[in-house]
Amino acid sequence: MILSDVTLKKMIDEGSLIVEPLVENSIQPASIDCRLDSNFLVVEDRNMHTIDLNSEILYREIEDEFITIPPNSFLLATTIERVKLPDDLTAFVEGRSSIGRMGLFIQNAGWVDPGFEGQITLELYNANSLPIRLQAGRRICQLVFCKMDQKAAVPYSGKYQGQRKTTGSRVFSDAESGGSA
Repeated sequence: MILSDVTLKKMIDEGSLIVEPLVENSIQPASIDCRLDSNFLVVEDRNMHTIDLNSEILYREIEDEFITIPPNSFLLATTIERVKLPDDLTAFVEGRSSIGRMGLFIQNAGWVDPGFEGQITLELYNANSLPIRLQAGRRICQLVFCKMDQKAAVPYSGKYQGQRKTTGSRVFSDAESGGSA
């Protein structure tokens, strides 16, 4: 079941769902808008020949109010908002329609697990033939919350729990790669 603005406001007021800092008009009829932070990561492709699942990826961090994404390019960004989901709630990260119509694809693997706490790292891809210039503080995506049939037996406690700022891939730490996660 997708949660309505009434339910979202109630959960935020009672503290069972945390989305902060929340600004006026963030809560939409069936979602909460999130804003773009000023912290970005770009793959450091000059120092890497390939990306594979077993090696740490090198990133260059950019801290700026504005960022321009060249055509057919990818970068990581984050939301200003920090979220904390209860153990019986999950969220889908969706790009705003107005942003998608510019040719900017927004993803975060599309999913926020129950029990997750932290800022949400976003994967941004410019599918347009022109550069796209973004500004920190602007609404970039929305969270659509879904109530689960019961609390998760094992809420999220993985490698991205508590993340602050934009966080690069940690796939190299997966158990399949010999890591612990």
